[in-house]
Amino acid sequence: MKPARIIILAVAVVAAGLAGLLAMSLTGNRPEQLVETVVERAPTVRVLVSAENLPVGSRLNENTLQWLDWPKDGIAEGFITNEARPDAVKELEGSVVRLPIFKGEPIRSEKVADSSSRIMSSLLPSGKRAVATEISVATGAGGFVLPNDRVDVIMVRADKDGGGAFITENVLNNVRVLAIDQNIQEAPDGSKSVVGTTATLELTPDQAKVIVVAQQMADRLTLALRSVADAQEADTQGADYLLHGGGKSDIQVIKSGSIITGSTQQAK
Repeated sequence: MKPARIIILAVAVVAAGLAGLLAMSLTGNRPEQLVETVVERAPTVRVLVSAENLPVGSRLNENTLQWLDWPKDGIAEGFITNEARPDAVKELEGSVVRLPIFKGEPIRSEKVADSSSRIMSSLLPSGKRAVATEISVATGAGGFVLPNDRVDVIMVRADKDGGGAFITENVLNNVRVLAIDQNIQEAPDGSKSVVGTTATLELTPDQAKVIVVAQQMADRLTLALRSVADAQEADTQGADYLLHGGGKSDIQVIKSGSIITGSTQQAK
């Protein structure tokens, strides 16, 4: 091979090598740059929440309350914060729950009442009245009526002109039970059971008058337990005719096993 060709081939090889080195330096040999993503944590505030499910009438204490970190921009008016009330757990000791509170739910003043001897008055919404009526296992849905349940109040009375017939009618519909007064009764076999003897109902002023009149007229008042699905139905109705001694109301006359539907005027 001629020397000139050898020189040209050598120059080409060297040029190719230099080009390869240059390409590697521009791409493969460049050090990798690590990009670190920094996530900033949103500021939080400690909020007082329920440590367990709290039914109506239960009392607050250090075991039922706890502090929980809460996003600062999610604080609503009425929340109790550690910044504003650091001694809130001690201050709320013994307070009464007016409305159901669920686990993890912030404690709000609207749902609790301060501890005092007048617990029932703290459970009553504004404008409502608490009226008690006697019940038994037979007249209280077998003992299954509990506080915060909804019931109808059914009046049963003898028809003086009906020859042994009885008149039944709803005097109150879908009213809320505030409390059940419970006593321990011992059965003949020695076992003990808890039976409510008095139900306290949440009523409007007119409904309170209705049940007082019904208690005087009735041979028996029975509480009929309503489904929880009926809680949204109206609860302010009542047998208003009892307030005025007249008017009409739907009744049922039970005579010789037959049921006859009529009105108060027909039953007279």
